[in-house]
Amino acid sequence: CIMQKLYKCTHIYLYIYMHTHTYRQFDMPQKSFDHSKLFQQGQFTNPETPGYVGFANLPNQVHRKSVKKGFEFTLMVVGESGLGKSTLINSLFLTDLYPERVIPGAAEKIERTVQIEASTVEIEERGVKLRLTVVDTPGYGDAINSQDCFNTIIAYIDDQFERYLHDESGLNRRHIVDNRVHCCFYFISPLGHGLKPLDVQFMKAIHNKVNVVPVIAKADTLTLRERERLKRRILDEIDEHGIKIYHLPDAESDEDEDFKEQTRILKASIPFAVVGSNQQIEAKGKKVRGRLYPWGVVEVENPEHNDFLKLRTMLITHMQDLQEVTQDLHYENFRSERLKRGGRLSSHGYILPLSPAKAPEPEEMDKDMILQEKEAELRRMQEMIAKMQAQMQKQGDGDGDSPHL
Repeated sequence: CIMQKLYKCTHIYLYIYMHTHTYRQFDMPQKSFDHSKLFQQGQFTNPETPGYVGFANLPNQVHRKSVKKGFEFTLMVVGESGLGKSTLINSLFLTDLYPERVIPGAAEKIERTVQIEASTVEIEERGVKLRLTVVDTPGYGDAINSQDCFNTIIAYIDDQFERYLHDESGLNRRHIVDNRVHCCFYFISPLGHGLKPLDVQFMKAIHNKVNVVPVIAKADTLTLRERERLKRRILDEIDEHGIKIYHLPDAESDEDEDFKEQTRILKASIPFAVVGSNQQIEAKGKKVRGRLYPWGVVEVENPEHNDFLKLRTMLITHMQDLQEVTQDLHYENFRSERLKRGGRLSSHGYILPLSPAKAPEPEEMDKDMILQEKEAELRRMQEMIAKMQAQMQKQGDGDGDSPHL
């Protein structure tokens, strides 16, 4: 009896040991595999890791190709003159996009219309290249009657969609330059009590064409209480008029808590109240970028003073999402509307709508109309064949010896 119990205990122990050893082998965390071991000393070697194929290296391949190709991003800034748009852009990307800009005087602004100025700069950081295009709109809101001043801006956005559609439909699609506007910073004056009628009209005109990010300019002219009150007022008016601004995507469930908290803070900071400056000022024993006032220093990159860091974080961390929304939503809407209306290629290759005064070509007619015409033609041919057969049969009956059809 004692021997039998020992035998059973030994059997159970071996069973538990084998299963726990097997599970432990598969439950161990997988270490990153060094792909350089696959090719050593001019020969291919078999990896010692069992069950390893190699497709886990695909993200590294995409990363290398993306870094080699570089990235493209187009940012549009719209707002009244004197709100610090150029200064903020230079502060965001630590570069000087307008080295030769001449600021017009008051007399020149009276007769000045809205212009489009696109500046492109190549920025490289730690081996990653970014082709940044900043589209400025000088003259916006400067005229006494600014009712139709944004038509030039809308035409520019549509023209970039048109160019991309033409390049995408061409023969050579390998080197397509993406100049579509991926994001629009709309600068709101801090001196008002909310949105002006021009602000509402412009944002409603472009919110289906581009990602709109509202920005309160020159936030250092407001106290903290005034800034929060103005933010709430702007958000209420945006909801009241049905304006669709860019909303940050929700953090995934598998993201870490720090990223979720960052996303929550960024969403709560819209519209961003920012201050821009390119001057280095000494504050608290260190050099900082900011503005010097008799009552103190406003630090640009201090989150307690303004939302500059939050705006830059939003732009950098969600730059890919801004491009995807432009491609999957705004461009697809433009493309579907263009295809619904139908079009023809102009001499420059652009797809143009059909002129109502010109009769459509047979290829451009509706399919149902073409089928109806074909069916009517077949019926006429059948009737003609039936008449010919009847006449030939009568002739055959009269002759007696003629063959019948």
